[in-house]
Amino acid sequence: MLICMRTTLQLDDQLVVQAKITAARTGRTLSQVIEDALRQALAPRAGSTRQRASVPTSPGRPLPGVNLDDNAGLLDLMDRSR
Repeated sequence: MLICMRTTLQLDDQLVVQAKITAARTGRTLSQVIEDALRQALAPRAGSTRQRASVPTSPGRPLPGVNLDDNAGLLDLMDRSR
């Protein structure tokens, strides 16, 4: 059973005109055109899988007295080195 929801949307006038033209040209209702456009916009895109970013790192440890978990301390150290 298909359940439809009635709702009110505020849409750009030119967008509605274009959608009405598309509906008339394709023999569909305005609702069908908008539903199809919304389905297409919400569908997962092929090939758009998120890739894990590769961040270059270097081996080693921080200098003595550098605590990487202390943001304020890191900022102080960087300010002192200027």
